[in-house]
Amino acid sequence: MNATPTGALLLCRADPETVRPLAHLLREQMLLVRAGAEWSVLVPEGKPWRAGGAEQDAEPVDRVLGGWATALAVGSTWPVLALWWDADRAGYTLAAGFRRTVGYVWLTDGTPVGEDEAMRTFAARLGLDPVLDVQALEALTRPDPETDAEARLRGLLAVLTGTGLALPAGLSPGESADRLRSVAAVQRQVDRVEWAGWRDAVRVELDAVESSRVGPWVRG
Repeated sequence: MNATPTGALLLCRADPETVRPLAHLLREQMLLVRAGAEWSVLVPEGKPWRAGGAEQDAEPVDRVLGGWATALAVGSTWPVLALWWDADRAGYTLAAGFRRTVGYVWLTDGTPVGEDEAMRTFAARLGLDPVLDVQALEALTRPDPETDAEARLRGLLAVLTGTGLALPAGLSPGESADRLRSVAAVQRQVDRVEWAGWRDAVRVELDAVESSRVGPWVRG
């Protein structure tokens, strides 16, 4: 069996226009694509988890994605879901505001190695159905020799379709980072996100002020 390539997706529960200003502050080149009525997806153009050359010096993909999700969520009012996978594991990290992140991990063969409580917290923070959706999520934490890690992540995404999530075809768990980038690049209305230095930082700060209670006073 071929090893699963490393890949990652950042799902934001907001439209691309809302996500774009904050995404610039990650200082990473990414492709931003709509993923349903209320969702957007950020696809990394690079592979920062391989930075440093030698394999032992590379930061794990889950740590990189978790950091990005936390950075976006702290500066926004919408949750951010990081999906990641590599040759050994797959999982997710959900960040929402200043609250502690929640995540779950499966080994490549689908063996659950997370805590059951994580799924209930996941459902609560995304406003999912406390009965039907939680049952579907908890099923992903039970041993099943016929279900590998990719299938577990696809099951997670299937639950989120009820919130309006609709990932473009080809942006799927198990795909390589190169394949994900290629698929995102040919989507309609794709937006390339790049760091433009202090101008982006100032723009985000102004947007934050204008959306606050003092916004009307600033605009005049």
